[in-house]
Amino acid sequence: MATWDDLAAYIRQSYHVVREEPDEIRIRLSYDDDRAQVVVIAREILDRKEEWVQIATPFARVDQVDLREVLTEIGNTIVVGGLVLMGEHLVLRHSLPLINLDINEFVDPLELVTGSAELLEEQFTGRDDY
Repeated sequence: MATWDDLAAYIRQSYHVVREEPDEIRIRLSYDDDRAQVVVIAREILDRKEEWVQIATPFARVDQVDLREVLTEIGNTIVVGGLVLMGEHLVLRHSLPLINLDINEFVDPLELVTGSAELLEEQFTGRDDY
């Protein structure tokens, strides 16, 4: 898999797509405990030449949580991804270059980022909003 179109085709075939735009696909992953997580998968262009894919999923509003506690938890437990503030939302995200991307190099980080965000959401908000 080496292009956004290839990855988008795989995502459409493998996941529940809830929204799609030319450079962005939103999917919903469901878990056995009736919880779910929405994930934004977006095409990014680095330095106007290299295609990357960004996996991002919100898990809380910044005003809902103790940011220091969240950052400490992420520092102690998260292997893939980093915390960013997007508007009023805390978002766990990870980026990968598309060139020579094997499917496991996408699926594994997707599952890790999404699963981690779901656990953070449950731990810090007790809700299932995202």
